[in-house]
Amino acid sequence: MSMNSTTIPKTLKIRDVVIAPATVLAPMAGVTDTLFRRVIRGLGGCGLLMTEFTSSEGITRSAKKTQRYLHFEEEERPITAQLFGANPRVMAEAAAMVEEHGFDIVDINLGCPAKKVVKCGGSGLLRDLKLLEEILRAVRAAVKIPLTVKIRAGWDEASIVAVEVARMAEDCGVEAIAVHPRTRAQGLTGRADWKIIADVKRAVKFPVIGNGDIALPEDAVRMARETGCDAVMIGRAATINPWIFRQMMQYAATGAYETPTQADRHRLLSGYYRQILDAENPDAAGKMKQFACWFTFGVKNGGELRRGVHTARTPGEILERVDQFFAKSRADGEGELHGASCNSGLETTGGT
Repeated sequence: MSMNSTTIPKTLKIRDVVIAPATVLAPMAGVTDTLFRRVIRGLGGCGLLMTEFTSSEGITRSAKKTQRYLHFEEEERPITAQLFGANPRVMAEAAAMVEEHGFDIVDINLGCPAKKVVKCGGSGLLRDLKLLEEILRAVRAAVKIPLTVKIRAGWDEASIVAVEVARMAEDCGVEAIAVHPRTRAQGLTGRADWKIIADVKRAVKFPVIGNGDIALPEDAVRMARETGCDAVMIGRAATINPWIFRQMMQYAATGAYETPTQADRHRLLSGYYRQILDAENPDAAGKMKQFACWFTFGVKNGGELRRGVHTARTPGEILERVDQFFAKSRADGEGELHGASCNSGLETTGGT
């Protein structure tokens, strides 16, 4: 790689919050809870963590949901809480709760394409910019911490509003924007049009974070070069390859990156499972099975491991089967098998 090539920025500042490196874990429903966030932080290379996207109505009405969605550990800083909703008063109240809980940043979700979300916020607000402006101004007035937003390109190809929304957000006091350049109509299909990220970057003065179609470290560097974005955000790729942030930094610095070994994969999976057990999650088995597909990406004979996990009945049995699988792998002297594909469940994460 030419040393003169544009690469991933080393730092991003959102007011007084320093994000180094300039990389962000995208908010994903059912994925980016405190345990997963700590896995990503522990592997290195991720500058900013984000919560699952969180209902403003839910946390303002339920102490249980508040604790579930707004819990984080100090090691997760800097961290953003992402909210969705369509009621300015409730969004402002929820944002104030986020600030009270000690988050570094509050973010508003304007990108989720799920039907149940667009009815009460998410990308649905891209069709009602008057209401969106009311929400942005209400939330801005309610908190002192930095305010950011994450958007899609627009509702559909006939209504690409990314630049208009970015300019409005900047005028309302928003301090950074993440752009996923697919429309709501596209969902997670088709191609992310990175030109829209570049258009937004040229239109505003605050930081622009690029998101969408980053599957490999090379993609992140290419996005930064082609769009001029101030940071890159990774969603679904991190569920399959949690090492991607560290690999991105290695690639940006040297033009090459390390791939995880079988031992690395074993440590990651068993360690994560043990954290789930220690957390006494009532749905520990379900959570463990959910991640079996993603975390076993690239494991030789990974299909055998996934079958073992999914047919186990208890969390303890799942962990035992994971350890037995890798012990057998070591005994057989098996190496890596890269490129194994496992897409099951990706469409349900809510991330991009």
